[in-house]
Amino acid sequence: MLQLLFAVAFSAVPLTLYIPPIRSFNLFIETVETIFRQTALYTIGAFPRVRLAFSRIFSSFVHL
Repeated sequence: MLQLLFAVAFSAVPLTLYIPPIRSFNLFIETVETIFRQTALYTIGAFPRVRLAFSRIFSSFVHL
C-alpha cells in the first residue's frame, strides 16, 4: 500500500509543473471575461437564427 502511495505521489509531481501560478490566472480570466462581454451581443442575436435554421432543417428531414 505504501508503494502505491509513493507511485501515485511521484507520478503527480510532474503535473504540478503544468499548472501556472495563481497570479497568472488573473490576466487570463480578465481576457476571457472581456471576450465573453464582447461576443455576448452577437450570440444573443444569433441564437434565435440558429434555432430557426435547425428547426427548418429537421422539419425538412421529417417531411421526406
